[in-house]
Amino acid sequence: MNAGRSGSRVSPSRGVRWAVASAVGISLIIAFALPASAGHRATIPIDLADDAPSVVVPTSPVGTQLTWLLGVGSRLPLSSKEEADHFDAGFVAAEPVAKLNGALASLGSTGSKVTLLKLSDVSSDALTAEVKIGAITFNLQLSVDSTGLIEGLYFSVAAPIPIPKVSSWTQVDKDLKKMAPRASFLAARLDANGTCTKVRALKANTPRPLGSMFKLFVLGALANAVKDHLISWDQRVTVTGAVKVSGSGVLQYDPDGTTLTVEQTALQMISESDNTAADILLNLVGRSAVSAQVRSWSSHASLDAPFLSVAEMFVLKWHDFPTLAEHYLSLTPAKRLGYLTTTIDKVPDSAITSSNSPRDINSIEWFASPNDICRAFAGLRTLASEPGLGPLDTILSTNNGGIELSASTWPVIWFKGGSEPGVLTLGYLARDSSGKTYVVVMMLDNATKPIAPSATLTGLGVITGAFNLVWGGQHS
Repeated sequence: MNAGRSGSRVSPSRGVRWAVASAVGISLIIAFALPASAGHRATIPIDLADDAPSVVVPTSPVGTQLTWLLGVGSRLPLSSKEEADHFDAGFVAAEPVAKLNGALASLGSTGSKVTLLKLSDVSSDALTAEVKIGAITFNLQLSVDSTGLIEGLYFSVAAPIPIPKVSSWTQVDKDLKKMAPRASFLAARLDANGTCTKVRALKANTPRPLGSMFKLFVLGALANAVKDHLISWDQRVTVTGAVKVSGSGVLQYDPDGTTLTVEQTALQMISESDNTAADILLNLVGRSAVSAQVRSWSSHASLDAPFLSVAEMFVLKWHDFPTLAEHYLSLTPAKRLGYLTTTIDKVPDSAITSSNSPRDINSIEWFASPNDICRAFAGLRTLASEPGLGPLDTILSTNNGGIELSASTWPVIWFKGGSEPGVLTLGYLARDSSGKTYVVVMMLDNATKPIAPSATLTGLGVITGAFNLVWGGQHS
């Protein structure tokens, strides 16, 4: 799943805006792995249902572009030429084709049917449409310039799908079993001394692929470097072509030479799951420091040796696969590090392709168990209380992961999740109004096919229900 950003992505007067944060209309940003230009993800064919309302699309310039737009899903990714053939120069400058492809792909899952439900406010150069993509209904605003090229495009969720209600541990167990063939789960109370005390668990000590959840370990290493005065929050880092990584996040689109503070970069890495930000910070603190952090928090650190950058993971899975991957896996951990440096790190991001099928998710990834992630959240909570490390709270709480918890009961919510084909992880720390802190972690993996898009919504129901159940058990 490659969820988009919440709110406006570019200027309202030029380019495309995405008011949808994900396909279910929630602020859930967990993806890391799929390059935006992937050719096999999120195919959205235009296939008006037999029972679709009778909607007549005008033959005006804007109507012609609407017809084209609703049919592009089956051809994603668009080429630069096709974008230039349909969008004006200002749009193309604001929304390069890779960014456009990623945004269009985020609107629906593979095979989703597109139904045009209604048109309104129609003129020769602008219209508003109601469009159903899969199970989600969107409002679409489209405008064209004097030559008939698209100059403005705006999607917003018309009716977000509600998160399923889960009110018993029996339902939690049932939902976990139906989402994926392999699942791990932990609901725990986080004691004052940092100990995770189990309330409910399913294979909570079994390591599973993490997806973007690995960024918690990078953040921990960074926080310790700040604590030790090796790095400062206001220190500036530079976005360069060499460090840009596709997939989730927006720093990949910033001009080379753009600078940000370390704090801003960490916020992007967690709240937007920005891959480029993650690799910038991994390079800044050093692979050895992040590996040390993994050893401190995880009982499965050997599975993360050597600790991969996002760029390295991309190359191993989505360039010359399976040749590079098989050679890498044939090496000892010590020799793998040399292979990364001499071979894998030399492959540019532009060489990455993609697949919607799981690839080596149980051998080339980042790994930890729900117990390990609970210790990571506990460690970050301890670090956040240290002098000078207050920004950690903002970094981890800016995106609450779409969870539906009462703000009065749960004033503090931290979130990090991750996904790639065959992998979905969701992890939360929440503190209630009385000061008690709980952690809930869900990990799913399927080595043979992608996790169903519906699993995200089901997972949110499981986790929301789990928090309410642990809170109710403590306050009944």
